[in-house]
Amino acid sequence: MNELTIGAPTPATAEDFTRAKDPVALFAAWMREAEASEPEDPNAMALATADRDGLPDVRVVLLKAFDERGFVFYTNTQSAKGEELAQNPQAALVLHWKSLRRQVRARGPIERVTDEEADAYFASRRRESRIGAIVSQQSRPLADRQTMMGEVAAVTERLGDGPVPRPSHWTGFRILPVSIEFWQNGDFRLHDRVRFVRDGARWQGTRLYP
Repeated sequence: MNELTIGAPTPATAEDFTRAKDPVALFAAWMREAEASEPEDPNAMALATADRDGLPDVRVVLLKAFDERGFVFYTNTQSAKGEELAQNPQAALVLHWKSLRRQVRARGPIERVTDEEADAYFASRRRESRIGAIVSQQSRPLADRQTMMGEVAAVTERLGDGPVPRPSHWTGFRILPVSIEFWQNGDFRLHDRVRFVRDGARWQGTRLYP
């Protein structure tokens, strides 16, 4: 995850968080708290896409980077979500941190990360995961697990101790948010919500009824 420097600690009260002006800094602060409190995968997010007919689809993926530009995840472009993003290049996400009783939503158009970004992240993965990315024909029918593991063994033997190249069909996408919404649980379902909407280079925040 990218860490962003912010000038103040995480707001201690709901009222303080609803007065935040910078959604990226607020997200960075909340993510740091989630990394300290969530038992596993604080960067897990539900990613929603839709096909050319508008039929939605959703699955859990891992958020791998974020900054002022947006939220980055990686995938096989020949997968179901890769094909849906090609047909309808926009997406939405939600992260839910049960331990903190918080969630963040965002949505917007998508763009591919650069080859340099994809290469750098791919190289940071464990070797076994890189080989898995080469083997996996994501979302396509598989006769049995033994078939896949045999393919893994064959690729592992073929590569030996050599480099594991990033497949051309494996890359990252960045959601360029047009809106980011923060939600914090409140007693008696009187939750706190703030939605930030992009206005050119600036963000406009509005407090919402729960």
